[in-house]
Amino acid sequence: MVTKRDEVTGEWRKLRNEELNDMSFAPNILWVMKWRTMRWAGQVARMGERRDVYRVLVGKPVGERPLGRRRHRWEDNIKMDLQEVGCGGCGLDLAGSW
Repeated sequence: MVTKRDEVTGEWRKLRNEELNDMSFAPNILWVMKWRTMRWAGQVARMGERRDVYRVLVGKPVGERPLGRRRHRWEDNIKMDLQEVGCGGCGLDLAGSW
């Protein structure tokens, strides 16, 4: 637990996670993971259709799926990450689906 004296009231208080993150110089782990995933997707997109990794990324599942919410594919997650950082597609075109 990290405490700090409040500048206005002079009382001691616990620091919130956001305040601790602002004080540290470490990058946000979620952004690092998304950045690495998007970098990987760009490399796969440049590989070509004949590579197995490319087929895994853009492949459609075969067979029956369980009932309930549709599962996300790698491609779906990458699209959401690109939209979140404001890069709608950035010229990536995996099998024309982006």
